[in-house]
Amino acid sequence: MGILAALIIGAIAGWLAGLIVRGAGFGLIGNIVVGIIGALVAGWVLPQLGIVLASGLLGSILDATVGAVIVLVILSLIKRA
Repeated sequence: MGILAALIIGAIAGWLAGLIVRGAGFGLIGNIVVGIIGALVAGWVLPQLGIVLASGLLGSILDATVGAVIVLVILSLIKRA
């Protein structure tokens, strides 16, 4: 996957994760950045665990969204402490 595609997928995932994890968001730009980080995390963690949610473009967005939700939850827990 190209770097541009990864950035776009991460941006979509960050936006979706911001909708899912209400109250833990960091604004639109912050959520997009978190989505990109989440896409990188999910791209590494999920295959290590043997988890395959789906394939193709929608699968990539789903994987990245899961990663972004995980990152948002962790960041919200750190933010509270």
